[in-house]
Amino acid sequence: MRKKIDPKVEETIETLNMRDGVTRRRLIEGTGLVSASAAAAALLAACSSSGSSSAAAKNVSGNFPKTPSWTFWFVNHVTTNPFFVPTQYGFQDAAALLGLPTPKWGGSQTSLASEMVSYMNTAISAKAAGIAYAGIDATSFTTPVMNAMNAGIPVLSYNADGLITKGVPNIGSNRLAYVGQALYISGQQLGTKIKALVPGGGDVAIFIATPGSGNIQPRYDGAVSVLGSSYTVHEVATGAATGQELSAEKAFFAGHKTLKGAFAVDAGSTELLGQALGTSGLTIPNGGFDTTPTTLSNIQAGKTDFTIYQDPYLQGFLPTVYMYLYNLSGGTISPSDTDTGLTFITKSNAAPYTKSSRFQGSTAAQKYIARPSGAISNPTATTST
Repeated sequence: MRKKIDPKVEETIETLNMRDGVTRRRLIEGTGLVSASAAAAALLAACSSSGSSSAAAKNVSGNFPKTPSWTFWFVNHVTTNPFFVPTQYGFQDAAALLGLPTPKWGGSQTSLASEMVSYMNTAISAKAAGIAYAGIDATSFTTPVMNAMNAGIPVLSYNADGLITKGVPNIGSNRLAYVGQALYISGQQLGTKIKALVPGGGDVAIFIATPGSGNIQPRYDGAVSVLGSSYTVHEVATGAATGQELSAEKAFFAGHKTLKGAFAVDAGSTELLGQALGTSGLTIPNGGFDTTPTTLSNIQAGKTDFTIYQDPYLQGFLPTVYMYLYNLSGGTISPSDTDTGLTFITKSNAAPYTKSSRFQGSTAAQKYIARPSGAISNPTATTST
């Protein structure tokens, strides 16, 4: 017969959030520590023991062997941008699953490569167990990546992987692999979508937070390569800080009332299109990239036609798993280039993405989200790479 445990004891066990909580509860039951007063000393001792041996406790994950408490570092170009909230949840969840410390997060708030390099150098000095960086250009990270690799620190890129000129990549470093969207191809798909929404050509605007940056410039270039001479394309910079993007869009719309379409290649510029167009009195096709809550709301309300999804959650989750496996296997399980996807989200298929979840960055709560019933709709595969 199961003994009744004082609620305070139960609460304390859950609050401790110990991986061996069930075993600890059974121990308390078996030794008769069922009252708060009798269990207090034991629980304090358990806390102390857990604190002194937390590395060992956290280094057991599933059937994997014990490992050091590897700390991974993520180097980012816009650390406060809402796009990367799911990315941070992704690496937090992967680390928790593997029993590792939460990876470190830093770099620049305004796409300054020098600040990113400084943070990467800090990670190297701290003997990071692995580094993931956003390769927003093809030159700034050549030396720090080489230094990290020479020091035995595995490095991979995520979200951006250098520059792409006319479809030809210039990565600029000896990183192990890239985890993110095929950016130039996604831009070509954007161009194809623009042609469908604005047939016959004309004036269109493509907003871009930071022209020349490796995470978004390839999208613009890919779109222009598809549109051709019948379209006049305005490349409009909105700025790296989300707080300044709305005013940039409004100012452009105020002077271009004959536009036939407005599009964007980054999350911040995309989510503000609906509001900027509404304020300007323009009703024209518009769309862009990523699934911030505002963008999804705009799509459902008919203010924005589409967005292209690249799964920022996986861009945090997968690099963490890859760096773990690389370290665990003695370097024999090397990370592979991974395309995190190119999915068009419209009003017809937006509903699943609007549900509150860590995967879209709309809540910090852990939730199980049941899949929609019925057939899984997916186009016929066209590539195996």
